[in-house]
Amino acid sequence: MSEKSCCTSHMGLTLACLSLMIGLIVAGFFVKGGLTAFRTADRVVTVKGLAERDVDADLAIWTLNTASTGNVLSDVQAESETGRKAIIMFLNSIGFADDEFNVEPIQVQDLLAQAYRPDNVDKGRYIMTQQITVRTSDMDKITKGLSELNSLLKQNVTLTNMQPPTYIFTNLNDIKPDMLNEAVRNARESAQQFADESGANVGGIKRAYQGVFQILPRDPVAYISEQNQRYKRVRVVSTVDFYIE
Repeated sequence: MSEKSCCTSHMGLTLACLSLMIGLIVAGFFVKGGLTAFRTADRVVTVKGLAERDVDADLAIWTLNTASTGNVLSDVQAESETGRKAIIMFLNSIGFADDEFNVEPIQVQDLLAQAYRPDNVDKGRYIMTQQITVRTSDMDKITKGLSELNSLLKQNVTLTNMQPPTYIFTNLNDIKPDMLNEAVRNARESAQQFADESGANVGGIKRAYQGVFQILPRDPVAYISEQNQRYKRVRVVSTVDFYIE
């Protein structure tokens, strides 16, 4: 083999080796970078943060039902009218304005007109019922009305299907931002406790899940639902992923 050919072959081998080395270095760089990103992404702690707020209902719906019975329709109607006026006067005396309650149409039932007539129809053929619905944002007037309800009974007003008022909290959107911030702060405190034990620090938020807002009774009472209790507790549990540095 000539000296020139040998030199050319040696140079080609050197270039091939150099290219291989560069390729290995570059590949090693990307492999190292991938492992670092993987380890960094793995340094995440998932914690839950709780926020609670006691609130007072801001809307109440209260229904008062009256019933009258008899065999003479005109007499039943007169009794029903007397009961209706007594309820309206009672509500006005408590302080309810006329636009805070609504008088529903009278419902009349003729038992003799039914296909299957009950026994003792002769003791009360007609049943006349009427409902008055109170809708107000004044919780104190509702409380006062409940405490003085006996005054209607003393007037021989027959109240039927008595149910406690329905209490509703409508201002949830007003307190949501502060409660979510509180839940995240609570979650960060829990994450920091975890980080302290491992000698690390809590970084930024990787991901956060708001959670569902619950409206619960402030004071759980057996057989009384949340909607029938004026005082409530709003609760949210948020799940947050924090980076650990």
